[in-house]
Amino acid sequence: QVRLVESGGGLVQAGGSLRLSCAVSGTIILTYADMAWYRQAPGKQRELVATITSGLGTNYADSVKGRFTISRDNAKNTVYLQMNSLKPEDTAVYYCNVWSKGRALFDTWGQGTPVTVSS
Repeated sequence: QVRLVESGGGLVQAGGSLRLSCAVSGTIILTYADMAWYRQAPGKQRELVATITSGLGTNYADSVKGRFTISRDNAKNTVYLQMNSLKPEDTAVYYCNVWSKGRALFDTWGQGTPVTVSS
């Protein structure tokens, strides 16, 4: 069983920064896993924000390119999302998941971490 616990969200003014963390535990070796961050804004579907492969290749949604950076520390079993130049439209609950074959591997999501960006 794999457990994913997101943290680091909060309330921030537009233009500010936050760093989200995803702690990974259970029957998974993070070193070999591709990971992803998603977000779900109120009244909207969950959307992919960024992915990072085991080989450190990264990909970003157009809406966050140049502002967000995904990274990982396999020794700490943690995946990060550094968010800079935040905008009100970044307001959402952010989730992490294992990324496999172009989609989230697990259908069951964690609690996520809420991010609110005020204008």
